Amino acid sequence: MLSAYSRFIPQILKLSTKHTKFLHHSSTMPKRGKKNGEEKQVEESAYVDSTPTGQKKDMSIQMLPKYNPFQVESAWDSWWENRGFYKPSMESKDTFMMVIPPPNVTGELHIGHALMCTIEDCLTRWNRMCGKNTLWLPGLDHAGIATQTVVERKLQKLSGVSRHDLGREKFVEEVWKWRESYGGKICNQIRKLGSSVDWSREAFTMDKKLSRAVIEAFVRMHKKGKIYRATRLVNWSCHLSTAIADCEVDKEDLPGRRMITVPGHEHKVEFGIMHKFGYKFVDSDEQLLIETTRPETMLGDAAVAVHPDDKRYQHLIGEYLQHPFVDRRLKIIADPILVDMEKGTGVVKITPAHDHNDFECGERHNLEQINILTEDGRINENGGKYAGMMRFDCRFQILKDLQELGQYHGKTDNPQALGFCSRSNDVIESVLRPQWWVDCTEMAKRSTDAVRNGELKITPKREEKVFFHFMDNIRPWCISRQLWWGHRIPAYIPVIDGQKPLDPDIGDNWIIAATAEEAMTIACEKYETEEGKITLEQDEDVLDTWFSSGLFPFAVLGWPEKSKDLDTFYPGTLLETGGDILFFWVCRMVMMSLELNDILPFKEVLLHPMVRTADGSKMSKTKGNVINPLFVIRGAKLNDLIEQLKSSNIDDRSIQKYEKAKIRDFPNGIPACGADALRFGLLCYMSQGRSINLNVNVVIGYRQHCNKIWQAANFSLPKFSGCFDPPLSLDLKSLTSNESSASFADRWILSRLCETEQIVNVAMIEYDFSRATSALYDFWLKDFCDVYLELVKPLFPRGSEPQTKNDSPQRIAARNTLYLAFDRGLKLLHPFMPFITEELYQRLPGRQKDDSIMVQSYPKGINEWRNIDVENDMKIARKIAHSLRSSTMSLGIGNTVIPSVLILCSSDSKSSTISPLCGEIATMSNCEQIILLQNANDPRLRDCLKTVVDAEIEVHIVLKGLVDFQAQLKKLAKQHSKIEGSIKSLKAKLDNPKYLEKVPVSVQEADREKYESRKEESIKLLESIQQLESLQLKSQNS
Repeated sequence: MLSAYSRFIPQILKLSTKHTKFLHHSSTMPKRGKKNGEEKQVEESAYVDSTPTGQKKDMSIQMLPKYNPFQVESAWDSWWENRGFYKPSMESKDTFMMVIPPPNVTGELHIGHALMCTIEDCLTRWNRMCGKNTLWLPGLDHAGIATQTVVERKLQKLSGVSRHDLGREKFVEEVWKWRESYGGKICNQIRKLGSSVDWSREAFTMDKKLSRAVIEAFVRMHKKGKIYRATRLVNWSCHLSTAIADCEVDKEDLPGRRMITVPGHEHKVEFGIMHKFGYKFVDSDEQLLIETTRPETMLGDAAVAVHPDDKRYQHLIGEYLQHPFVDRRLKIIADPILVDMEKGTGVVKITPAHDHNDFECGERHNLEQINILTEDGRINENGGKYAGMMRFDCRFQILKDLQELGQYHGKTDNPQALGFCSRSNDVIESVLRPQWWVDCTEMAKRSTDAVRNGELKITPKREEKVFFHFMDNIRPWCISRQLWWGHRIPAYIPVIDGQKPLDPDIGDNWIIAATAEEAMTIACEKYETEEGKITLEQDEDVLDTWFSSGLFPFAVLGWPEKSKDLDTFYPGTLLETGGDILFFWVCRMVMMSLELNDILPFKEVLLHPMVRTADGSKMSKTKGNVINPLFVIRGAKLNDLIEQLKSSNIDDRSIQKYEKAKIRDFPNGIPACGADALRFGLLCYMSQGRSINLNVNVVIGYRQHCNKIWQAANFSLPKFSGCFDPPLSLDLKSLTSNESSASFADRWILSRLCETEQIVNVAMIEYDFSRATSALYDFWLKDFCDVYLELVKPLFPRGSEPQTKNDSPQRIAARNTLYLAFDRGLKLLHPFMPFITEELYQRLPGRQKDDSIMVQSYPKGINEWRNIDVENDMKIARKIAHSLRSSTMSLGIGNTVIPSVLILCSSDSKSSTISPLCGEIATMSNCEQIILLQNANDPRLRDCLKTVVDAEIEVHIVLKGLVDFQAQLKKLAKQHSKIEGSIKSLKAKLDNPKYLEKVPVSVQEADREKYESRKEESIKLLESIQQLESLQLKSQNS
């Protein structure tokens, strides 16, 4: 559920529909039809900015009548960068430093990255405006397995070649081309989002500086015994022929039988099944029954286990079984840890080389570790007659052969947890392989101590439990990958006198060194031989991407060399990233920094929610449901969205399915809303907990918010011309020529501004972006635009915009107040909406040529301006005005000027409060005259439409001569009939079982909301009809 601070999101959602009654300027929204929507995009995208790169935009050009994000957001990024505003000032000792979580160069950024960039830029701009020496450092991650997989798919799809066809050197060249192409696209996306990163310090995890750090870290950690070579079980992707990290395994719980397509196999494979078979006893036809979900792994069985307390099998412990397909006897052993007597037959086959629990059992009993798989998932020589078969083809054949032998005893549905490779969708195998490992035990303990002791803060605090769970149960970390793209492991195997290389499975045989030259020197000393008699073969494997990423916070600052950046900005202030990589990246950065530098890499971790689709599905490039943020910023036709699918690495069959989803979700494409609206909309969602169910239409709706600010500028800026000078003092008295000239509205808007400034600053300190955006939205839309501007309009009739020496004190006070509210409101909004605020700030008078809003002081709230009494009085006035507008809207005369309104007040105190505010109430409710009464029997109340505001206040609208009762009743009856038809249609749809089965949850929720809304409209219309009929009757009888 959204918090109270995001209460305006439902209102914004209405902006993307035809129901925009709560806004006065709904006509500025794009029309909903396909034709109009497309014309709108073409019209705006045709804008071309002529500003030379790096130069300041010409602000003497007249403002456009409507907000155009293409025009507003052009040129500013290059000017900001050229002026050096993105770089740290180095003047303040108080620093704010943060690295960007380096996006993978696998492809363009999606909307989740947009949330990340928005949060981080918002914090960076706010800290910069608060006077801190600010550095937000950008970078890209080479993303070893992910990028290699993407490039392999592209080569296969376009040219029909594999990486093996090209060879390692040529293939790596292809990956570098990909990196250059998509690295540029990613950086462009980051720029278009308004990210104020210091591009002069941009890093890439495989550039020379970071590669040097990776090698240094490996060598140091190996020397300390933290990195070692060992043969252990790993997650193995047969399709990719590499070990993969836990985070690259997608777990799925199968409730029962399912046929699944597995790469490399012609036919689907059956999973979620428990097979029962029997091992015969040696020299006997008796069988011991066993259940397994992976019958092919019996080829690697080393023993069979029972529970020592199980009376059914106690007498069999120590006996032997004969394997039916290989020449191997299997001993029956007792193991109380592995075996659950109540589960299955109570007998467990043990395959130490292909199961973690079996491996640990094998270690306890010193069992043989028999690997049965080749790197590409075929059965190896240990599989006897099955050698060379694909693993699941082998499964099918084994089941058939067991049946022929009379040793297969059927199958049953069985819930099964299955792991899939996130890159290839292959079913993951546990395989015993020699790999490089990191002993994380001590590092993890230091890390958890830092959190428990308060040295490292994690926000939200609930995520500490996740951190502790990962770190308290940490296992050795496999850091080697059987890939071609990545950091080659700085390990070398010696070949002495041309003989066979030393055994690579033995860790001590490897020479670890930063360079081949250093490795040669070490090898010559170790084996007491000359350089000419020894050659070195570097390990073909590369390091896990997370190893280099774990060094990122200090490697980008020059480590292991001493540098000014390292001294100034390390450790960093904050690490902001997604909660889904808390363990895979955050934990490793903390461990690596403590291990290599004896210091935490940052003081605080801020984790943002995962962005999901509107119906809660995970966004994934392989599912075709990711959204390019540029499509929201610039707009995209439906064809653009479909073309993006077709140019991806998704298979053709899936593309057809995802294309239908695009047509359903975006029938008219995505209208352009600009970066500012996208940023603000994303931040508004930051109250949903661990995940955000993103409705793009909600984000698009915030473009209207930008237009409201733009229209406010169109009204305000002309008032700052003529002999107007911006006020130099913020003292309330100095804003006016005399103490009494500040109007009620002036004092009220300054009070509201003061509170808004205070709320936003506290919210930013607490990372409560939802509360900050709520406060800003309320101030700009509800306070400044909808109320204050309407109240000051009467002071500025046509021709009075430029200030003159003859201006009245009230008009002078209004100009000064208007300027301060607008100026400080822009500064307050800037971290959230950088482009529109800079564009409008530059149009304010008093600006120096190179003066940017992003280096101004952030408003903190001026206590002298706060006036609770004025705010309380305005609440009463607005409540009355709202009641009047609601009444006239229900009668269908909302846009009509009301000649006269009577306010009946039963309380002297309320009457004295309302009396001086009658003018403000009249302006806000579009009335010509407000008359305050205290006598409920006053004859003027007859023939009026009464609305109760509260227990002490009633408003009575004089309808005589204002309403044609007969025509209005006919109009309302027609509206009611139309709404009733809509209600009937919606109910039939919602009650249809096929609708519930096939329509997405997000659409169903929207339809249910529409249904409830229509019912409310129907009730209100009936009430209005009844009131009008009653008034018509009175009118006829008078």
